[in-house]
Amino acid sequence: MKNIWILCKRELSSYFATPIAYVFIVVFLLISSLATYYIGNFFARGQADLVPFFSFHPWLYMLFVPAISMRLWSEERKSGTIELLFTLPITAWEAICGKYLAALIFTALALSLTCPLWIAVNYLGSPDNGVILASYIGSLLMAGGFLAIGAAISALTKNQVIAFVLTLIACLALNLLGFPVFVDQLRAVAPGLLIDTISSFSFLTNFDTISRGLLDVRSMIYFATLIIVCLFANAVIIEAKKAD
Repeated sequence: MKNIWILCKRELSSYFATPIAYVFIVVFLLISSLATYYIGNFFARGQADLVPFFSFHPWLYMLFVPAISMRLWSEERKSGTIELLFTLPITAWEAICGKYLAALIFTALALSLTCPLWIAVNYLGSPDNGVILASYIGSLLMAGGFLAIGAAISALTKNQVIAFVLTLIACLALNLLGFPVFVDQLRAVAPGLLIDTISSFSFLTNFDTISRGLLDVRSMIYFATLIIVCLFANAVIIEAKKAD
């Protein structure tokens, strides 16, 4: 655990060693706010809640999380520091967990800075804060799922752009599995049970359940399982690349 935390702090420091992290956070906050107030018609709805804000999160993460995860292993492999990393008294699992935890903490920091929106809706009305809290938890779980996918893909290539594009495609696919238009098209050619099963693997479907204020066990297990599976795949890829 000590090694994981040491590596996590190292990774977090590297995020803020350049202005990129600050630019990322500012852009994330700006786009999420604009999407909430303008695209989501926050004021026109006449309701003091954060439904418009959270409804854009699956799509925001689809764009922003690959930008965070693409460097996790691609940069290490390109610069050759991955060999140096594994000469240290640290296991592959500790390295994977440390890097992943750092990326998750960075994402959580960006998400936590949106709390003024929560304060604003409480000033404007009387929202259901339990639903908002559940939505924040679901949002972080979803971000964790995106990050785990991105980490595994980042380990596959030395090119950060390729890692970004592949992660974006994977995240888009998992969003579209639960997108109403896509699901309706599939229902015309496939049995309803099959469509429901496919839809249950979507980020949209599972996040929508949690964002209603229900910390549904099935959705939480889905995200937890996805993260564990992707981190395991990350470990398998790292070990295979070490043998190259």
